[in-house]
Amino acid sequence: MPSLFIPRLVNDAFGDPGLFVDFCDERRALLFDLGDLGRLMPRELLRLSHVFVTHAHMDHFGGFDQLLRIILGRKANIVVFGGPGFLDQVEHKLRAYTWNVAHRYDELIIEAREFAADADIPCARFSSRHGFEREPCAVLPHSGDVIHEEATFRVRARLVDHGIPCLAYAIEEKARVNIDKDRLVAEGLGTGQWLRTLKHAVLTGADDETPLAVEWRDRHGEHTITRTIGELRDLILDVTPGQRVGYVTDLRYTEANVATLEQLLAGVDRLFIESVFLDEDREHGLKKNHLTARQAGLIARRVGAGSVVPFHFSPRYTDRGDEVETEMLVAWSDADVPDEAANGTAPSRPPDARNTRDSYAD
Repeated sequence: MPSLFIPRLVNDAFGDPGLFVDFCDERRALLFDLGDLGRLMPRELLRLSHVFVTHAHMDHFGGFDQLLRIILGRKANIVVFGGPGFLDQVEHKLRAYTWNVAHRYDELIIEAREFAADADIPCARFSSRHGFEREPCAVLPHSGDVIHEEATFRVRARLVDHGIPCLAYAIEEKARVNIDKDRLVAEGLGTGQWLRTLKHAVLTGADDETPLAVEWRDRHGEHTITRTIGELRDLILDVTPGQRVGYVTDLRYTEANVATLEQLLAGVDRLFIESVFLDEDREHGLKKNHLTARQAGLIARRVGAGSVVPFHFSPRYTDRGDEVETEMLVAWSDADVPDEAANGTAPSRPPDARNTRDSYAD
């Protein structure tokens, strides 16, 4: 059964972090992090409906200007998410430019949303018609760790510690719904708009007793019967769990962080996770507030990831990328590897918490 979306890294393992999530049957996409976007085509950037930023370090947020330049005058709106202080960060980005001719283009509206644990989500609106001046939006109610939800998928987020708050994300298909055509024919039913209505009702959790008008037309004329959602689901639909993808980058290896990721990503099908340093450079990783490849593998094993994609390698390993990947994979697959975080020996803070620059500075 086909997936709703296909995730892929924007850059190679040594490039800026970023995950492009392309929807298979829609002309839309999601993007996680705004680093170097040079490998994405303009047509791909124009498909973006939502962007989710982990934190505002340069290699995760510097591509905001590049995205803005592509979509200005070509796209009507886009929604961007970030962590604490994000609304101010977006405003400062936009205020850095002069917008005296922006009103000549078709209007672009940027809606920014700011996530903080256990709090409602404040929003701000920036319109090109008004020189991208900040305008208030209605606050979105707190909904646990779900920060965006549609009929077919949701995005969840939790804050981890990178010396600063940083967001880890999960992208989840709610379910995969497929029509069994043989059972449909056996029940004497025909195809029609009602099938789309039924799929939507199942995906959005409609009550089983909800009645649905089943209407179709064939060579014998028009037909209408009424069945409940529950009856039709069991008769003609195959419903299976949807794909779950995790995106994790820029965090310390601590028990608190690992426990947070367990809550967010338990049983995830595919995990994209930073593997910045080899474990031989663990002390340097602690100073940078980043994971080693081995630590990334231990996290992947602990959350029960079905598959793992490492990225965000330090440039010091330009000729040793295979070693980084192998170290992560061994830790993920080897149940005998001790887990320092679980044993309580992972440090709760790095030796020098003042040094929070990203690994691009090595």
